[in-house]
Amino acid sequence: MTRTPSGPAAPPADELEQDPALPPVAVPEAELERERKWTPGKIALWAAIALLGGVAWTMIAIVRGETINAIWFVFAAVCSYFIGYRFYSKVIERYLTKPDDRRATPAERNSDGKDYVPTDRRVLYGHHFAAIAGAGPLVGPVLAAQMGYLPGTIWIIVGVIFAGAVQDYTVLFFSMRRGGRTIGQMARDELGRVGGIAAMVAALLIMVIIVAILALVVVNALGESPWGVFSVSMTIPIALLMGVYLRYLRPGKITEVSIIGFVLLMLAIVAGGWVASTDWGYAAFHLDRTTIAWGIIVYGFIAAILPVWLLLAPRDYLSTFMKIGVIVMLAGAIVLVRPEITVPAISEFAGGELGPVFSGSLFPFLFVTIACGALSGFHALISSGTTPKLVEKERQTRFIGYGGMLMESFVAIMALVAALTLDRGLFFAMNSSAAATGGTVEGAVAFVNSLGLTGVNLTPDQLTSAASAVGEETIISRTGGAPTLALGLSNIMSQLIGGSALAGFWYHFAIMFEALFILTAVDAGTRVARFMLQDSIGNLAPKFKDTGWRPGVWITTAIMVAAWGAILLMGVTDPLGGINTLFPLFGIANQLLAAIALAVVMTIVAKRGAFRWLWIVAVPLAFTAVVTITASLFKIFSPVPAVGYWANHVAFRDALAAGETSFGTAKTVEAMEAVVRNTFIQGTLSIIFVTLSVIVIVAAIAVTVKAFRNGGGVDTEDAPVPSRRFAPASLFATKAEREIEAQWAALPAEQRPVERATH
Repeated sequence: MTRTPSGPAAPPADELEQDPALPPVAVPEAELERERKWTPGKIALWAAIALLGGVAWTMIAIVRGETINAIWFVFAAVCSYFIGYRFYSKVIERYLTKPDDRRATPAERNSDGKDYVPTDRRVLYGHHFAAIAGAGPLVGPVLAAQMGYLPGTIWIIVGVIFAGAVQDYTVLFFSMRRGGRTIGQMARDELGRVGGIAAMVAALLIMVIIVAILALVVVNALGESPWGVFSVSMTIPIALLMGVYLRYLRPGKITEVSIIGFVLLMLAIVAGGWVASTDWGYAAFHLDRTTIAWGIIVYGFIAAILPVWLLLAPRDYLSTFMKIGVIVMLAGAIVLVRPEITVPAISEFAGGELGPVFSGSLFPFLFVTIACGALSGFHALISSGTTPKLVEKERQTRFIGYGGMLMESFVAIMALVAALTLDRGLFFAMNSSAAATGGTVEGAVAFVNSLGLTGVNLTPDQLTSAASAVGEETIISRTGGAPTLALGLSNIMSQLIGGSALAGFWYHFAIMFEALFILTAVDAGTRVARFMLQDSIGNLAPKFKDTGWRPGVWITTAIMVAAWGAILLMGVTDPLGGINTLFPLFGIANQLLAAIALAVVMTIVAKRGAFRWLWIVAVPLAFTAVVTITASLFKIFSPVPAVGYWANHVAFRDALAAGETSFGTAKTVEAMEAVVRNTFIQGTLSIIFVTLSVIVIVAAIAVTVKAFRNGGGVDTEDAPVPSRRFAPASLFATKAEREIEAQWAALPAEQRPVERATH
């Protein structure tokens, strides 16, 4: 089907003729226009939001004293998100995506009870948010606090509005319009053979790294933690119960199942502390990291092959209660407690290449370190994997895609603020490597005080008291970001509820929360990886493209789980700690995948002929490409061993050749050999990733230029099919939507569309 050069128009009425026996499937356009009109009340409300946001940004960026109150970060973020969602996402909806609820989505058109299932928007928002919200928004911003509070704050908030949420929304919408195709298959369709193959290979390889890192963070958080293992494990049977409840026992009763799931989740958390305190519970759930890794590998395989309604969607929806609940609770506590932040706006480490937490200059490494909190390529895999196969109505994609990413950014801001509220000495003692601190109180004090930080004079008593307050033996060199966030949350929440008596509870509650937060991205990522591999193999063996063909599902799932499982086990058994080895590669690969996703979206928009609004996608693509390619070049060519993979590789290789038994951070020959092996893998993958990404971007630019010369007007979407169902577009139904819902509720059961349900 080919449109006119003026851009994509709504399908002709005869293509989407509605069943006259059914109530309306979409809100009339006239009513939508009426809702867009401004009233004095709306003007006053948005003026107040803009004023509060402006004051907050002024306090953060301009009016700075020795300290700054943390509440301004909350107000700046929330007001900016409201404005971005209300105005900028509406521009994207009106001029780029142009949703039409008269069209049936793939979930309705291909409903099979397994992968394609029309899902209530509230449940799907929870599933989507839980799937995209992994380690990145928790870990990255905490590490980025090394640079000061201002650079990270600006990028997290501004970056998500103009880049991250734009990517998530547009990829979700355009994948939905193409039957739920993965980003790799969309690249092949839109960019041609060379660009498409490069994108598919890059996406598959990057996906393996991303899922492995997500799983590794979970393993590190749950290792030797019986409380966490029990509580996280219990979310699986709770999710199965919710899935069966919604599917068979009480279909459509979202409020009921939400209350049941929330209560059971709280019981699981409380019971985890009780179980961990018993001899039998400690013995059963006190697991080493390798055992937990194998458990996650088995879980990932099972979760990817079960019907999505049975485990994946309800489990992610369940975890969303805790994810959003804890973050909102933390934001409320910050407003009430109003902690003061003593970290400078731009720190001493912003201008150099070396830092105690991570190495590299502010540009480009701040952006790839924060990663998911502002822009994440992993989200493109979810937005073109599971979610587009579950969307009930087209207009819901703005709420789910753009709105879901704004919530993840808010998680990142809260993680950053929690880290910033800590004493700077404690922060660097926790996040500096054991090689730097020696892993001892005395060594940590000497190292931190040697950094020459203004106003910092760390004492041994500060370290021992902080550890004792949260029931830990030590907090020194607890790298990876998760313990820092947990300590910050504990300090803030204990000031509001329970005082020092509950500091330990809040700390371990946060650790368990982080593990649950991340694990949901592992199961969704595995399922998406399976879809991607099916699409890729399907180009040679078409049978694999059939998601209902069970042998193909099992084979592709096993291949992808084996791939990321091998990386996970390598990281778990790494003598230097896998998270330190793999996280930099994760950040760069994740951002390169975002550039690939934005490049694919740019070609789709150009082919549609929407050249006037192409900048909405082209600007974040250009910025992301420059940042990530520059970071890749630093990692490949930098002569500084702390920054460059190959420089580090050569340094340790030469030390081994010279007969050294200890070198730098490696204290044994085994550790030195691990550094040589891991840096070789990192350096090689970095070259592969950046090469494939450049090929994709160049191909996308070529296709875009060709589309411009031809005047656009090319539509590569699936043919429209009339919808036979209705659902509101956002979290709360409007008056017009409630009226249509009432008409559907009054429809006799025998006249309602019947969905297929298979196993």
